[in-house]
Amino acid sequence: MSNLRLPYGQQVRVVALSSLLLLAACGEKPQQAAQGDMKVPVSVVTVQPTPTEVLVELPGRVEAIKDAQIRARVNGIVTEINFVQGGDVKAGQLLFTIDPAPYRAARAQAAAQLQRAQADAKSARLLAQRYSTLIKANAVSRQEYDNATAAAGQADAAIAAAKAALDTADIDLGYTKVVSPIDGRIGKSLVTEGALVSATAATQMATVQQLDRVYVDLTRSTTELAQLRRALANGELERLGDGDAKAQAVLEDGSNYDLPGKLLFSGVTVDPTTGQVNLRAEFPNPDNILLPGMYVRVRLQQGVDEKALLVPQQALQRTADGLSSLMLVKDGKVEVKAVTVGPGIGGKWIISKGLAAGDVVIVEGFQKIRPGAAVQGIPWDPQAKAGDAKAPPAAKADAGAPGPGAEKPESQPADETPSSKPAPKG
Repeated sequence: MSNLRLPYGQQVRVVALSSLLLLAACGEKPQQAAQGDMKVPVSVVTVQPTPTEVLVELPGRVEAIKDAQIRARVNGIVTEINFVQGGDVKAGQLLFTIDPAPYRAARAQAAAQLQRAQADAKSARLLAQRYSTLIKANAVSRQEYDNATAAAGQADAAIAAAKAALDTADIDLGYTKVVSPIDGRIGKSLVTEGALVSATAATQMATVQQLDRVYVDLTRSTTELAQLRRALANGELERLGDGDAKAQAVLEDGSNYDLPGKLLFSGVTVDPTTGQVNLRAEFPNPDNILLPGMYVRVRLQQGVDEKALLVPQQALQRTADGLSSLMLVKDGKVEVKAVTVGPGIGGKWIISKGLAAGDVVIVEGFQKIRPGAAVQGIPWDPQAKAGDAKAPPAAKADAGAPGPGAEKPESQPADETPSSKPAPKG
């Protein structure tokens, strides 16, 4: 047993090391506790009622204000195409020329028939005038006089018929010059020179569309209309004044069309196959950005919600079952709140249920928190990047860190542990 006893100097060193370990363990506990009580900084907004125009976004198709199909009105061979395909044309501008030779001949024939009818009428009128004198002297019979008067009347009718035939020939001859009925943009030519066109079949030759203004035809379900009526009746929304129903188009790439439009009418008949009603909006289109057949979405004003509660879109969370929720700050801790989301307005959502005025909503910093976690709210800066929420000075300060004016101690190698024995002399 005596040879297991440590020398006196080694016993002193063991006791000293044990004391140092105990002191280090006792000093770590307060530091760990302090770190556990540190609040996580998050970006927040305080929700306040805000008067907001409520919009609805509906799908629609662009339609031309005027859509003229250029069709043949006489039979014949196309001899000329007198326009640039895809260009702008004016009303009355020559588009096609159909061979006019047969129609010139028909007009000449109608003009000759008119001259013949006029000559016959002149002779018949002179005979009737002569008989009107002779009948007074009983030089001719009453029957002969009546026949002469009737012949003069028939000659006048023949003149009228010949004039009508000449007018018809002039119209047909005019139809050989196919002109644009409206100002607009013409598409491709559907016929070529030498093609035979028919008035009976109404051969389509081209299409001219007016595009400086366009219609957008929309559809909306009767369910949405009923909800809107209830909101207006309950006072949740205030009705817009007459003529104030503005429309905003959203293009296929998600960008907004620059020029605002207006709602023209809302249909009163429901389509029995779809359960929807038709609406039509009108938009100015000076640069021809909106083209017929294009798919767009249109935002329409519904009314004004004087007490709308708005939150940024990134604040909304989706649960596993597809419901919506927000993270609120209650008494310095995170609380999850289920909400009902309304329409989106300018990068924000209208919250219709589950949120109250004055609630503090977390917008950024979700990666570091969980329900019940202690947090410190920092006002959200929309211009800052996501995740740039800065910790307050108190959270950043390290209790064990030296002050700004303190000198950094030199590190001591691990193998140069101070010995308890004095250095040997000499």
